[in-house]
Amino acid sequence: MAVKQTAGRDALGEFAPQFAELNDDVLFGQVWSREDKLSLRDRSLVTVVALMAQGLVDSSFQYHLTTAKHNGITRQEIAEILTHAAFYAGWPKAWAAFRMAKEVWNEEAGGDAKARHQKEMVFPIGAPNDGFAQYFVGRSYLSPLSTSQVGVYNVTFEPGCRNNWHIHHAVKGGGQILLCLAGQGYYQEWGKAPRTLRPGDVVNIPPEVKHWHGAAPDSWFSHLAIEVPGEGCSNEWLEAVTDEAYSELR
Repeated sequence: MAVKQTAGRDALGEFAPQFAELNDDVLFGQVWSREDKLSLRDRSLVTVVALMAQGLVDSSFQYHLTTAKHNGITRQEIAEILTHAAFYAGWPKAWAAFRMAKEVWNEEAGGDAKARHQKEMVFPIGAPNDGFAQYFVGRSYLSPLSTSQVGVYNVTFEPGCRNNWHIHHAVKGGGQILLCLAGQGYYQEWGKAPRTLRPGDVVNIPPEVKHWHGAAPDSWFSHLAIEVPGEGCSNEWLEAVTDEAYSELR
């Protein structure tokens, strides 16, 4: 969902109220909000390339790079986007854009990536998921949010981490719901193509379906795991998702 914008009124509300209104209410309030026509991720991609093509690598460009990252564009993707655009917009413009993009996507490289990821969501990352470590490739974290009525857990995956193929069994009802909170990840059912997951995505996992989920190679990822009530519920953990299969995901 697009965030309500007030930058125009904050900066130019008294000096240019009409411009401020068009910026906040029309550009961001209407155009950016038409997510049924074009996703926020794709709007960020278009905006970043348009600004780069004009050589406008100023504070507004940094804002839109940060927004693009928040909307799910990964470090690998922004590098490919700017490289592709360089052939059409110009090499010097790409160099300038890369310098700023590197700052935005490398903030976590020189600092605490885990702390940055935590700031992207309201629920705690929790403790290392040692009790289920044998069923994961890489490191994960678990924060139980509700253990009565309906089980709700915040599961966080470090970059490249994923759980094994598994099945939620149930005699009646059962299954699981994933609510994606932060970062980028994947969900895949056996025999089907993987699905890319971003904040706001919802996955309904029926019982008796073999599947796995986890983080993208270059992104932390968190989702709420909600246990659907049922009878005779149990989990069956199966083989790991191999490095070879995982490396083919895009």
